[in-house]
Amino acid sequence: MSSSNSKQIKFGTDGWRGIIADDFTFANVRKVTRAIAEYLKTAYSQDQPVLISYDPRFLADEFAESAAGVLAELGWTIKVVERDCPTPVIAYNARELNSAGALMFTASHNPAPYCGIKYIPDYAGPATTEITDKIVASIAGAADTLPDERFQSANGSNGKISTFDPKPDYLNFIYTLLDVERIRAAQLKVKYDALYSTSRGYLDEALAHCGCQVEAFHTYRDVLFGGGMPEPKREQLGELINAVKTDGADVGLATDGDSDRFGIIDEQGNYLAPNIVLLLLARHLVKNKGKKGAIVRTVATTHLLDNFAAQNGLEVYETPVGFKHVGQKMRETEVLIGGEESGGLSIIGHIPEKDGILADLLIVELLAYEGKPLSQLVEQVVAEAGGPLWNNRLDLHLSNAHKAAVLDHFTQNSVDQVPGFEAIAGIKVKETSRKDGVKLYLEEGSWVLLRPSGTEPLIRVYIETDSAEKEAQIAEFMQQGINGLKPATA
Repeated sequence: MSSSNSKQIKFGTDGWRGIIADDFTFANVRKVTRAIAEYLKTAYSQDQPVLISYDPRFLADEFAESAAGVLAELGWTIKVVERDCPTPVIAYNARELNSAGALMFTASHNPAPYCGIKYIPDYAGPATTEITDKIVASIAGAADTLPDERFQSANGSNGKISTFDPKPDYLNFIYTLLDVERIRAAQLKVKYDALYSTSRGYLDEALAHCGCQVEAFHTYRDVLFGGGMPEPKREQLGELINAVKTDGADVGLATDGDSDRFGIIDEQGNYLAPNIVLLLLARHLVKNKGKKGAIVRTVATTHLLDNFAAQNGLEVYETPVGFKHVGQKMRETEVLIGGEESGGLSIIGHIPEKDGILADLLIVELLAYEGKPLSQLVEQVVAEAGGPLWNNRLDLHLSNAHKAAVLDHFTQNSVDQVPGFEAIAGIKVKETSRKDGVKLYLEEGSWVLLRPSGTEPLIRVYIETDSAEKEAQIAEFMQQGINGLKPATA
């Protein structure tokens, strides 16, 4: 493999992803696996097994089997899941089985041509930057000359590879986090769109266990995800929305490809933004379940959570984007709920990894406790927290030169003020933070976040404010301001 190909292997906020048969090849998978093995030698004993899992996409199981062969050749005992498996499930088992961590082959919500690999340490959350930096440092020197040791049977590689079912222990644990009897008593009607994801056979089984009347669809493996995206956003959930409205269901539920993100539809067919779901569940945990702890959110996540925390005497921690930062805080202090606007959350008592299955089940539990329609609860909870607030995200596609000029302008100036952006749409900027990207706090409570893509000539602009009119004005101001930074040669 050429050195230029090695440079394509980069770990982002949640592992390495690439296009199958382009950069995500068996040779590169073996190379990354050997780099992970170099890290494992420094942190674990070979008495501890390495778990390997994968999502439903094309060749993910074959990539997993190839990695299993490499690790077995290097002396590790390997436990491979019997079928494609949710990320939170393999993460939970990584902790409970006293393992050396897990390899998860997934590209999460990315389209079908992508695959990915991430390493999950034994603490059951995303690998920290410190760990992934060590793995990446080993990639350049990792050999890729081993034959492609495909996983042939449970007795392959001198008996070092076996299969296991991670589902029973995970579901039994999830039930301890829920009031199953209360959910059963509510007799809720639930529609569930698996989106061909790993949550099929997990979420539908859990809902049935909790006494829900469940209609599930897209509950089989389709490596092309039905021609859509394995992402539980409004655009992908038209069939679920129609089913909820047509049959008068209480709620519609979905997950992304590896089931660490959630999608929620209320009884009127409205898609609930993850920001609102986080607020609903924070309130549910405090009001209905008597829980306490800090709220952890990323820089791009709603400040309605801050308002709720202030009303209830809870600490708030803001992290960079990426659940690995949220998970790290969950390992450091008692956290009521941690989450991000992109659709991931975890709660007190659970693993420090986002879990779309648990999030969906908690919404069902909320309905069982409250006995009110979900749309009514949304309106009530948002009002209690001082909302509604209007959120938007602009994806500004720029040339590389233009992107560089914008970043230079916002990062090379003083901490307090950015020239030309001392006020946004006539509203004074009172504070500037560079925790992740550049976040401008406006004096009346609005905020704007600029965050560059690490892989594309793209800058994302997040906006939160108190009216649709103001949101439009801020968006127009930011677009014009950023366009004004375009270099003459761009």
